[in-house]
Amino acid sequence: MHDKVKRIKNVKLPPVPTELAHRLPPGQVLTERFPILHEGDVPEYDMDTWSLRIFGEVNKATEITYAELMKLPKTQIKADIHCVTRWSKFDTQWEGIAVLDLLQALDIKSTAEFAMIHADQDYETNLPVRTLLADDALLAYCYQGEPLTPKHGWPLRLVVPSLYFWKSAKWIRGIEFMKEDRHGYWERLGFHNEAEPFAEQRFSGEDLNIPDDEWHHKDFD
Repeated sequence: MHDKVKRIKNVKLPPVPTELAHRLPPGQVLTERFPILHEGDVPEYDMDTWSLRIFGEVNKATEITYAELMKLPKTQIKADIHCVTRWSKFDTQWEGIAVLDLLQALDIKSTAEFAMIHADQDYETNLPVRTLLADDALLAYCYQGEPLTPKHGWPLRLVVPSLYFWKSAKWIRGIEFMKEDRHGYWERLGFHNEAEPFAEQRFSGEDLNIPDDEWHHKDFD
């Protein structure tokens, strides 16, 4: 086992109330904060020209405007979220468009087994299409009853609570459907491809130079 993984597994964590322990994945710390972590600068948008591109294993590539997205059914979810940098936040509330509702309106080929989420700034992350079809997979534009702030992904971010939160890309601009899997930004740098929190699928084996308490030093809401 690599030293980084050993250090993460051996960190002493504060106790968790017994009634909440089953909701907290191994190696996580419960927080009321919402840390702000991302790569690159927060983008600015002209919403008159913003669009979401759907392409790849589809019968017809499509670009969807924000106004068109807002006409789709609205969905609200309450979910626990977990970041690979060790923080977890319970009962977060999101509003947006269920990915399933979007895909039902599009012509996705049956050969599409995986998806690559493309986002600004030059970020991408991969996940199985079956995960996008889950009831809690959301294209979110509101958090806790308010519009997303730019730092948290406005105008649109993916929310996939079942996976570590780097899979829930901010500022998404495209969904590429694929026959075969392909690694995204962090996956290429050594993060685990599946990213299941309760299985502690943090890293693929490389010793990554990420401080165990990094999230404590980030901005937060």
